[in-house]
Amino acid sequence: MTAQPTIGVLAVQGDVREHLHAVQQAGAQGTTVRRPRELAEVDALIIPGGESTTMDKLVRAFDLHGPLRERLAAGMPAYGSCAGMIMLADRIADARPDQQTLGGLDITVRRNAFGRQVDSFEEDIHFAGVDGTVRAIFIRAPWVEEASESVEVLARVEEGPAAGRIVAVRQGPLLATSFHPEVSGDHRVHGLFVEIVRNYLVEGKQ
Repeated sequence: MTAQPTIGVLAVQGDVREHLHAVQQAGAQGTTVRRPRELAEVDALIIPGGESTTMDKLVRAFDLHGPLRERLAAGMPAYGSCAGMIMLADRIADARPDQQTLGGLDITVRRNAFGRQVDSFEEDIHFAGVDGTVRAIFIRAPWVEEASESVEVLARVEEGPAAGRIVAVRQGPLLATSFHPEVSGDHRVHGLFVEIVRNYLVEGKQ
């Protein structure tokens, strides 16, 4: 088993340092990815939060859109938080006309589904594969409107007007959350992703 996989963090926008710290605490090496050559050197990728339309434009400006789609299509593990979930979704319910995603997750997401920045909130939720509850921090977060049968739902909002909404999913080596575990100090979600990456490496990148 690969003891310490190398996980890149897409470093065009968002909580890059926080994700790097979290993956290191979870037992992996972390490095930033801004160029195709840097992407080629990592075993997996984290796509942090930010503004999804801006992130889409920056990915294309850095000539990363094509290489990212190719690596994802070839089975590279990836984890997207907040805007990263939108980037990994196959469909956006309220996309801007020119907005593109990287795809891979057979889901439909809605941007800013919980409202504006002032509507940000925190909640303890149960997360499949993680003992106890996870403190979920939602900041202008999306949610999953629809998920195919091939997608495993890992967590839902448990209280309030959004109760029942899907906020964490997995499909094969792809993981996504609506919330930001990198800012909570709880590294268990990142630990789950590191385990996904290790299994992927052991299984011969299939």
